[in-house]
Amino acid sequence: MDRMLYIAMTGAGQITRAQGVNSNNLANASTTGFRADLESFTSLKVNGPGHDSRAYAVSEGQGVDLSNGTINSTGNPLDIAVNGEGWIAVQAPDGSEAYTRAGNLSVNELGQLFTGDGLQVLGNDGPIAIPPFETMEIGGDGTITVRPVGQSANTLSTVNRIRLVNPDPASLYKGKDGLIRVDLEASPENAVLADANVSVVSGALESSNVNPIESLVTMISLSRQFEMQVKLMDTARQNDAASAELLSVS
Repeated sequence: MDRMLYIAMTGAGQITRAQGVNSNNLANASTTGFRADLESFTSLKVNGPGHDSRAYAVSEGQGVDLSNGTINSTGNPLDIAVNGEGWIAVQAPDGSEAYTRAGNLSVNELGQLFTGDGLQVLGNDGPIAIPPFETMEIGGDGTITVRPVGQSANTLSTVNRIRLVNPDPASLYKGKDGLIRVDLEASPENAVLADANVSVVSGALESSNVNPIESLVTMISLSRQFEMQVKLMDTARQNDAASAELLSVS
């Protein structure tokens, strides 16, 4: 009896975890450049002395869905979308280099270039700083060109170039902060190299790659699976009560 109860209990727990991952994906269906997390189930036997008579369900992360979202025009010159494969290099809160597809950029009063999440965008020599300007344009290769304050319309200055990279997808993983990082041990040669083949589309943003309809269907399916596990636990309780009643008969 305890075998059925144990399997149902672990199943319900892992389904709850998978539901959390799916709910997070669904909540970010409209987040610029978001990449969905992948999840799958497997069964593992309980290790220990004696015969392998117990198994439990495990919800395992299967990495990140790296498929591209849809590029939508915004008309904002500070918005960029990576065209095809590649990533925008940013400085993570811990000071390390990380990567994102969110190109909703802005410039603060100090001239620092930030993403919509408040992360500094990296250039050739670190975080990008932009002098006071009248207009600003970002080229297809990430080059930032401005017309300085007080200068004529034909006076343009190249300030910096956004660091665009395209490391081996097999070496990428998503951190707890939602940023993409490179496993240096898995791919040290591609970890920090800028890639001139990566291009961006100015005045556009990439949508999330989450399919809301698919996520809703998955949510309903997981909810039904959870209810099934709960019913199985209740059945185990009823069977145990019936067995105890039979044994108590003199």
